[in-house]
Amino acid sequence: MKSGLRTWAVAARLAACCFVAGVGALAPTPARAQAGPMQSDTAPTAEVQPPAARAITLAPHITELIFAAGAGDKIVGTVSSSDFPAPAKAIPRVGDGMNANVEKTLALRPDVAIAWLPSGAAQTLAPTLSRMGIPLLYSRPRTLDDIPAEILRFGKLFATESTALPASKALQTRIAALRTRHIGSKPVSVFIEVGTSPLYTIGKDPLLNDALRLCGGVNIYTDTAIAAPQINAESVLVRRPEVIIAPTANGIRLNEVRNRWTALHLPAALNGHVYGIDPDAFFRPGPRLIGAVEALCSYLEQAR
Repeated sequence: MKSGLRTWAVAARLAACCFVAGVGALAPTPARAQAGPMQSDTAPTAEVQPPAARAITLAPHITELIFAAGAGDKIVGTVSSSDFPAPAKAIPRVGDGMNANVEKTLALRPDVAIAWLPSGAAQTLAPTLSRMGIPLLYSRPRTLDDIPAEILRFGKLFATESTALPASKALQTRIAALRTRHIGSKPVSVFIEVGTSPLYTIGKDPLLNDALRLCGGVNIYTDTAIAAPQINAESVLVRRPEVIIAPTANGIRLNEVRNRWTALHLPAALNGHVYGIDPDAFFRPGPRLIGAVEALCSYLEQAR
């Protein structure tokens, strides 16, 4: 079940939702994935009188960002997929990314709720939160630089700037180092495999394409109209990527991906350029994405 939810989640996050991906029956239809943008990425923190003390997070990356800002102890409720860092596992659950229990949420007496977009769980809670005068904010990083910026934002919201500022600066430094290191690097074409049943990839997703550009990578499906297109193997063979990125930190799973593309005689696989990245780090727009991008850049360097 976790694999199926992850497959749906990555396509939904890339089309406009929030989690991480594998493959399964819950993957969205192409029609669902083509849904347009829903509203601005963030709501002004002025709606909340800082410091906020009791927060509900409705996406795992938001939980990670708030912990990075030093305010993890302010989260009183979250969704089932919030599993990092380790203390997040002990936070009471109010639902998953698609649904939330209104009664459980109100019982936790939040003074702010923070979501990815006004769909799913946020849409369920929004009318009640509005009636109760509880602000509903949004966090949707679109570039790598937005991630440290969000940490600072949450530091201000929860009055934990003393932790958020150095954490933000540390990530900014790492991003800047990658940008400097790979300026002028030879472009490398990349295929990011999201799942296999059916086969999804990364398309017009601003955040992950920003990550690829930082490394000198070029997404072979960046010209698609949606963020998580369903494709077929023949299309990948025609586009001939130089590198394949698989969403796995498991060696056995990575070998399966490598063997599958090798059997299809894809040059990237024949040349040994199939690499795995932890999907939780790579597909969640939180602090761990920076480490995943550092790994991505090193893989593209090997391919060069």
